[in-house]
Amino acid sequence: MIRTLRALPLLLLLPALLAGCGTEKAGGAGTGTPEASTSPAAAAEIASRAKALGLDPDLVYVIDPPGFTLAQQSVGASDVGLSVSYTSLKSGAVINLRVEPGTLTDANCATRAPFSEHMTCVRDGNAWYRTGGGDAEYVMAEKGHLVHVGAARGTVTRAVLRTAARSVRRPYASELTVILPPARAATAPVKRGDLPPNGDGAPNNEVGTGG
Repeated sequence: MIRTLRALPLLLLLPALLAGCGTEKAGGAGTGTPEASTSPAAAAEIASRAKALGLDPDLVYVIDPPGFTLAQQSVGASDVGLSVSYTSLKSGAVINLRVEPGTLTDANCATRAPFSEHMTCVRDGNAWYRTGGGDAEYVMAEKGHLVHVGAARGTVTRAVLRTAARSVRRPYASELTVILPPARAATAPVKRGDLPPNGDGAPNNEVGTGG
């Protein structure tokens, strides 16, 4: 069962995150369907779907970068985290969201993977802004996991990345089928009608009369 209280500190932090660094509002582009319901997804439903993929439910987040649409085929989930890409239909730019277990501090920010020889890291509010290896990203740390919002340098501005980072949230109920597949239903074993009750269980391949 997902612990909703664990997610609340990050959600309460984000509106103030990077305070004073931007005023643009996110526009519900998480699934590319602004009309999608904004009813929060039930914690139990997130947990059920996430665990069907072997994914920690606490790692399930989405973002709302204005002008970007979630690329459904980009969704990747494993026991080490969640990754989702959002594409701008206007410019073709891509913003990547990655949530994974880990910790980040001022001391290890410039050396934690993905690491580049020329990695730079600066505080920006309660997050870090990192550049290196041709990429730029905002990273937010929350009780055992990290939320990365990044893009290739030069494809989007720092202000756009900042706005995307400020929009991090848990998915709405209407988004779950896009972000996570349905939980697998339990199925009973298929009964074979050609297996004898005794012996080694091999199929009965005897040829009948005339055959």
